[in-house]
Amino acid sequence: MKASRIVKPKEELQLQELKTPVPKSSQVLIKIASSGVCHSDIHLWEGGYDGPEGKFLKTVDRGVKYPLTPGHEIAGFVEDLGEEATGKFNKNDKVIVYPWIGEGLCPACIEGEENLCDKPSSLGVYQDGGYADHVLVPSYRYLVKINENENINMDVAATLPCSSLTAYNAVRNARLEPYHNLVVVGAGGLGLMAIQLAKAIFGARIIALDLDNNKLKTAKENGADIILNSKKEDPIKAIMELTSNLGADAVVDFVNSSQSVQTDMQFLRRRANLILVGLYGGELKLNLIAMPTKAFRLIGSYTGTLNELVGLVSLAERGVINPVVTDRFKLEEATQALSELKKGNIIGRGVINP
Repeated sequence: MKASRIVKPKEELQLQELKTPVPKSSQVLIKIASSGVCHSDIHLWEGGYDGPEGKFLKTVDRGVKYPLTPGHEIAGFVEDLGEEATGKFNKNDKVIVYPWIGEGLCPACIEGEENLCDKPSSLGVYQDGGYADHVLVPSYRYLVKINENENINMDVAATLPCSSLTAYNAVRNARLEPYHNLVVVGAGGLGLMAIQLAKAIFGARIIALDLDNNKLKTAKENGADIILNSKKEDPIKAIMELTSNLGADAVVDFVNSSQSVQTDMQFLRRRANLILVGLYGGELKLNLIAMPTKAFRLIGSYTGTLNELVGLVSLAERGVINPVVTDRFKLEEATQALSELKKGNIIGRGVINP
């Protein structure tokens, strides 16, 4: 099998020939049709994140080992099954892989939140993932069947286990009502999906913030009621005016940088929910008096559960949501894919088709 791997952080990914694994027990071998390119892959490629006070938080310090095949958004076909998986799935079944694999014993895993496991072994992060033509999935339990139709193909399906799932979990954490004003910060792939979900499921009034007019135009096409370029106008003033000087009922920040969150804090309504999703990093200074007097909630949101993924697949198959895939790359173009994403040149979602 072929895989595009991070051998050393900040170096070009290397296309390598690896031995194709043979599934045993409950394992399943998937032939990959499409693998999404995610911002978190950039952090793996760079070797870490920006932390408080300018400190660089290394991925190796949180258990990541190199060389690594990144990629956690995976859609493909069942190619081979271990003996315990036989009968659960059949060869050539079209599937999405749930990549957020836990150790199964911690409180989060017991409650069905393996994405928040104390000792995770996520595909594409702690074990080899989807920048390859095959991937070994530890158990058939992490597979969700899909039915390709006019609403969902393999490229769209690949975005569901992270981009769409993360947006879904974030929007649910926002606790929206139809009369709420929701601000979505960042109109990339995740932001666009959050806009679709918030409009389709909750009917909230959506204000999209970004620095790129092309992304904002796409946000409008995907359901945003109002678009604001925060590079060209003061987002605090604009949002306060749009909300009768009360502020936003909820903010979902898909950037989550020091600057973006500091701005978010200035247009929160009392009792608002601020959902932090992005991994840009940095630090935040809080006005502690505002915490009790405004009674807002500061919530971290990280991917989503397997059950939520099943629900998302149903929404996609019925055409309720339509993930936006704008860029496609070959396996040998993985470094280019990450570079284009880092530069902000991918408006929706990029995928690798091995």
